[in-house]
Amino acid sequence: MADLPYGRSSDPAKRHSAALTDGPDRAAARGMLKAIGFTDEDLARPIIGVATSWIETMPCNYNQRELAEHVKAGIRAGGGTPMEFGTIAISDGVSMGTQGMKASLVSREVIADSIELVVRGHLFDGLVCIVGCDKTNPAAAMAAARLDIPTVILYNGTIMPGTVNGKDADIVTIFEAVGAYRAGKMTAEELYSVESAACPGPGACGGQYTANTMSMVLEFLGLSPAGLNGIPAVDPAKPAAAHRCGELIMDLVRRDVRPSSIVDKRSIENAIAAVAATGGSTNGVLHLLAIASEFGIPLEIDEFDVIAERTPLIADLQPGGRFRASELHAAGGVSLVMRELLKRGLLHGDAPTVDGRTIAQIAADAVETPSQQVVRSIEHPIKSTGGLAILHGSLAPDGCVVKLAGHERRQHRGPARVFDSEEACFEAVKAQRIKAGDVVVVRYEGPAGGPGMREMLGVTAALVGEGLGEVVALLTDGRFSGGTHGLMVGHVAPEAALGGPIALVHEGDPISVDVDARRLDLEVDPAELDRRRATWKRPPPLYRTGVFAKYVALVSSASEGAVTRPPAPSER
Repeated sequence: MADLPYGRSSDPAKRHSAALTDGPDRAAARGMLKAIGFTDEDLARPIIGVATSWIETMPCNYNQRELAEHVKAGIRAGGGTPMEFGTIAISDGVSMGTQGMKASLVSREVIADSIELVVRGHLFDGLVCIVGCDKTNPAAAMAAARLDIPTVILYNGTIMPGTVNGKDADIVTIFEAVGAYRAGKMTAEELYSVESAACPGPGACGGQYTANTMSMVLEFLGLSPAGLNGIPAVDPAKPAAAHRCGELIMDLVRRDVRPSSIVDKRSIENAIAAVAATGGSTNGVLHLLAIASEFGIPLEIDEFDVIAERTPLIADLQPGGRFRASELHAAGGVSLVMRELLKRGLLHGDAPTVDGRTIAQIAADAVETPSQQVVRSIEHPIKSTGGLAILHGSLAPDGCVVKLAGHERRQHRGPARVFDSEEACFEAVKAQRIKAGDVVVVRYEGPAGGPGMREMLGVTAALVGEGLGEVVALLTDGRFSGGTHGLMVGHVAPEAALGGPIALVHEGDPISVDVDARRLDLEVDPAELDRRRATWKRPPPLYRTGVFAKYVALVSSASEGAVTRPPAPSER
């Protein structure tokens, strides 16, 4: 019996999977695994989960099956046995402007939950997550925090730009073209030509929108190997990057290097600085709050404002700038951003990463393409402060987020145009009922009220397409796409569905946005607001069963990252 395969000593790196595969009592498990081709030799090695979110609903994750094969080859080369599994994913770009968009933020929790469940259920020794579209990036980091086994996260890469009338184009080009068409500035034929050419192949949205923002965040957190995420999806170098991740996870498993030894307050602050310095998506605020929560790292929403205020905007990236993520990679990648921020001591250079180097060492290894214009020197930034701010005030007691990636106005005062859903607002925009000077209020779209905190890219892009982007303000308890630009204020908390002040706004009420003063105020007499509050009633739930109902019961405020938590004993 001692000579039988299951009687020999396990690899010491099988810290978890030995309980699944070793010894006579585990014969049934081995028998089932042998049914799909695993051998005794395979099962004697550390078992590594390879999570993908491949799905046929978007280009964002479409190359993940191919990359998974290269990751698995790297794992085998490193002496491990890979086991691939899939998660769900929801396309923000495809579902935008529909009820389907409610599923997007909810999917972040479901993806994190599903990764956690598969890994716990099958006792993997390590994990490689291949991520792409917006919610898969933070979800993988959240799962890594919960599991705390050696983990590498690889972003499958950005899409390359399309070409429309000789100019680069992407998904935001299409959304803005819709607005131009509705305003009579573009023909139906021209709109069709834009939609047919703007997205040429696999990869996630091309600017410094949410997917690429969170890809960069993963590198600054140290959970992704430096330089590999930025390789575009269709770049011939991407398969080798995937193979490298497979080899790397085996090194981490052998040394038992866990996410908790990499991600701490230093790396969270580094990631916030990266978002600020690159004009990244405001969704970075929401997701970093959630990631910090999962790691047990204290983080308040106002810390984003403190870091952004001291961090210059140095990356000239869309939507506020000129360039896309593929051009950042060609310029030298995110290590250039690290290098420039370290010149002013704006990063914790001693923070570790999964590839064994510190942030300072990665920055020192940066190779800059001559004459590149994507990343400015810290001595000559685009702006002296970062690309976002946190506002408070009578309309947002718990805070809200405003993106400042370009030359947005810093003050606006105007009458409220109030809509209780994104659809109602979009209809008003299409009918050209929004006028210069208005403050567009879209409410009941928060985490609990939506439910799911939809993004408003359809609305904001339509406003830009109609030429109103620089003469109106928009605020919402929902979210904005990373592709949004203009004076747009999101994540207003408390949200309307929970009785926040945004629920009390009436048509025509004066609203003031003052970025310099960090204020968002409803200029209505407090006594009048008290009268309105006394008659306000929370709308009935839109979903009484299923995943949305569960989400509403568990979700926290946007100011806390919209994470789902079990109710306290007193609330049960």
